[in-house]
Amino acid sequence: MPLALEVAVQDAAGVRVAREIGARRVELTQGLALGGLTPSPATLELAVEEAAHGGPEVHVLVRPRAGGFHYDADEIATAVRDVRWMLAHGATGVVIGAQTADGELEVDALARLRDAARDVRAEAAVTLHRAIDVTPDPLAGLRHAVSLGLTRVLTSGGASAAQDGADLLRALVATAGGRIEVMAGSGITAANAAEIAATGVDALHFSAKRTVAASGSVRMGSAADDGGGHEVTDLEEARAVCAALGLGAPQRL
Repeated sequence: MPLALEVAVQDAAGVRVAREIGARRVELTQGLALGGLTPSPATLELAVEEAAHGGPEVHVLVRPRAGGFHYDADEIATAVRDVRWMLAHGATGVVIGAQTADGELEVDALARLRDAARDVRAEAAVTLHRAIDVTPDPLAGLRHAVSLGLTRVLTSGGASAAQDGADLLRALVATAGGRIEVMAGSGITAANAAEIAATGVDALHFSAKRTVAASGSVRMGSAADDGGGHEVTDLEEARAVCAALGLGAPQRL
């Protein structure tokens, strides 16, 4: 299959950018600066409405809080309900991850989340996110993902940025052996997209984001907005990644 593109977006405008470049999927989230959090119901509804006009698929990140992936029982219960809700309201797939206190993948929690997804939609895609990159042995984590019947893993090859994890990305592709998709993400830009694609991964995941400066600052209670602005999906950045990959025409219209 040809290389698939997935764009990490935070709103319906990001879905429009993904459609414009012919991306196969979006990962819908909020709080990208925090590593991504579960988006709001309205965010999903608007994204699904936008995607109805010619794609892409909407896959939702389900992450109940920032600060790692070791969750307590209440947080797992929240994630299970979010998985069900998102798929019942138009998402094509979900993106999940959970770890034990020792940093291993929490297989039982992942199985609960997988089951929650496929109880709602039997064909739901379930992606293991970059929790795999902060486990002691990502190759073992990949094997767990295969045994769980997950659809794909999102990984930077155990590095902060995928460009620095190229060797492990190749090893993950070889270990996967076509049993599960391997999608590279983190720090992918037009400058390195072709190099990362050459590792043999099935897909590239990138945000193509830019920061919009805030017009002022406001203090709300004890929290202050420092006027640093917010991130949006940038069409020209996304097009530049496509051009670097030699993708002049959309994959999906």
